Amino acid sequence: MTTIRPSRPDEGARVIEIWRAAVDATHDFLTPEDRQAIDAMVCGFLPNAPLWIAADDSDYPVAFMLLDEGHMEALFVDPAHRGTGVGAALVHHALALHPTLTTDVNEQNAQAVGFYERMGFRRTGRSEVDGQGRPYPLIHLKYLD
Repeated sequence: MTTIRPSRPDEGARVIEIWRAAVDATHDFLTPEDRQAIDAMVCGFLPNAPLWIAADDSDYPVAFMLLDEGHMEALFVDPAHRGTGVGAALVHHALALHPTLTTDVNEQNAQAVGFYERMGFRRTGRSEVDGQGRPYPLIHLKYLD
């Protein structure tokens, strides 16, 4: 049983572990230099960000999501828990809060693009670069089902 709850101040290290493992499993398109720079940036803000946590039966975080109003800024699942429904549970939670949810996904992350499209998101645009101006195109998505 997955529980969705707000993050706690003492979970910063676990959130970084989830982020790193998920990125290592899905973002093989990043250059080593960009991966390192993004890691430093994420470590500077993610542990203190107001996250939604997907926790297992023992209340151990296995995934997290960052929402900013009606935009999902981040959704990362521990690779050991992919395919178990925790990502979908987080998306459903976000949709309950924001029925017209939007998000952006790296175009090179075909697994994530497919996940969001299966969840009912539709493409609304594309950017040639990511939010930091790096050459990683983003697909802009909106929930339309």
